Amino acid sequence: MALNNQRAMRIAIVGAGIGGLTAAAALHQRGFEVALYERAAQLGEVGAGLQMGPNAVKVINALGLGEQFQKIAAEPRVRVSLNWNDGAVRVREPYKGAMEEKFGARYQMAHRSDVHKLLQSLIPEDAIHTSAQCVAVENREGGAAIRLANGKEVEADVVIGADGIHSAVRTALFGRSQARFTNQICWRIILPMEELHRAADRLPVPLDGSEYTGWLGPTGHVLFYPLRNGELLNIFAGRVSEKWADENWAVPSPITDLLEAYEGWHPGMLHVLSKATEAYKWGIHDRDPLDRWVVGRTALLGDAAHPMMPTLAQGAAISMEDGYAIARCLELGRSNPDAALATYEHERRPRATRVQLQARKQFENNQLVPPPPPLPVDWIYGYDVVNMPLKLIEMA
Repeated sequence: MALNNQRAMRIAIVGAGIGGLTAAAALHQRGFEVALYERAAQLGEVGAGLQMGPNAVKVINALGLGEQFQKIAAEPRVRVSLNWNDGAVRVREPYKGAMEEKFGARYQMAHRSDVHKLLQSLIPEDAIHTSAQCVAVENREGGAAIRLANGKEVEADVVIGADGIHSAVRTALFGRSQARFTNQICWRIILPMEELHRAADRLPVPLDGSEYTGWLGPTGHVLFYPLRNGELLNIFAGRVSEKWADENWAVPSPITDLLEAYEGWHPGMLHVLSKATEAYKWGIHDRDPLDRWVVGRTALLGDAAHPMMPTLAQGAAISMEDGYAIARCLELGRSNPDAALATYEHERRPRATRVQLQARKQFENNQLVPPPPPLPVDWIYGYDVVNMPLKLIEMA
């Protein structure tokens, strides 16, 4: 499939999650012909809260979504780390203002579905194909093709696999393998903030949307942070466990199971958890870093390339970086997609691998008594995928 000056480069993206949509939006803005293939019957990513570090917010701003994002996001004034049992303050650090001054963008939180809708708004409706499950990928001379479960074949100049931890594209490139259970299970809960004001009387911190609070113990950690300008409280409750649980996050869990898992923790925190009427539990999985992300004209991004533990809250952020970076690389190498993809892999794989491995290490450190200081993250937040220098790799 030879490129010529008469048409735009065709990019087929498998998976319409946060990473896939970011790539599609950035590519569309640069004049590429983009098509997304999503296995779900309808687009509308479910889920809970996302922590959007400054490195992710830079991407949001570069896509032209900054003003809209501010309307649906929340920005905590401070981050507070508390002891799991007595609520004593371990660390208190400013976030609002301080993050932007230090890293060039804010640290904010948003509902995953809200971010998904914002990114989707940048992509032509007819470019998104649902009920389109990819079952095979084939590299061809001058391009690649995907085959869907309905038998349809789609050819493109470049195929991007953004189809998650159980990626069909990854399997096609590197063979089938099992994801690694990380010995962590997790519950996700969202509660209306206005219903929690009385519960705040039992806590050493306010529940008014101004603080991002983490409770850290040897058997897990629990995070409270605001969504939608403080209208909602997102709760992430992670627990060390050798018992496997389903990786799919949408597994209903009795509230009694949640409370029993944190027996002996701070009573105020448990009181907030008891306010939940429903909760979802899943087992957290990741994979070992890959040596390659690109084979022929097919490339991986996001969880398809580097699924990571949520310990650093960087899964979505690094996926967004990937999506923006691959668009920049393909723009730089419009006449040479092979060099563009080699440049993408060269720029992105070392960074994502380092974040993957640090997320594992931070999880291990959190279980030590007493836990050591958090591993450094300035190198993560300060990164700017929008303005990083790019030089096209020359192909032999």
